[in-house]
Amino acid sequence: MTIGQSLLPEFDQEMQGTRKVLERCPEEKWNWKPHEKSGTLGWLAGHVANMVSWLPYTIQTEELDYAPVGGPSFEPPKITNRKELLAEFDKNVADAKSALAGVSDAEMMKNWRLLAGGQEIFAMPRIAAIRSMVLNHHYHHRAQLTIYLRLMNVAVPGLYGPSADEAQPSAAAAN
Repeated sequence: MTIGQSLLPEFDQEMQGTRKVLERCPEEKWNWKPHEKSGTLGWLAGHVANMVSWLPYTIQTEELDYAPVGGPSFEPPKITNRKELLAEFDKNVADAKSALAGVSDAEMMKNWRLLAGGQEIFAMPRIAAIRSMVLNHHYHHRAQLTIYLRLMNVAVPGLYGPSADEAQPSAAAAN
């Protein structure tokens, strides 16, 4: 089993949880944000859905300059509703799974660089970039999204067991 293939069970489980969160994003609150310094619900949900595309990109390239000198900056897709959100997410998950399933260990160990305006932000093996910049970063923003749901009084789905909104009555409470 390759490194990429070994990540697939975790990836599948985490993406199932992410999809549950994205499914609950209310379109009528797309422009809502909890604080003036926060992004909107629509922006954050789109970021979570789009971030998954960074995984195959990291596998297929040697670097990304997200603000190249004299060139256009990275522009994520504009997502305006839940249908577009879920379609983008599902496409990105399928592409990421394919990339993980097919990448060799040698490719996963090659260095990958993140640049801004030609200046190196970091360089590390692809597997480390995927783990930190893509997966851990994704989980962080998904958690933020669950807080948005809570603040909007939308039931939060369980990710690692039932949430407070999905809790099963305990045996003691039933007596």
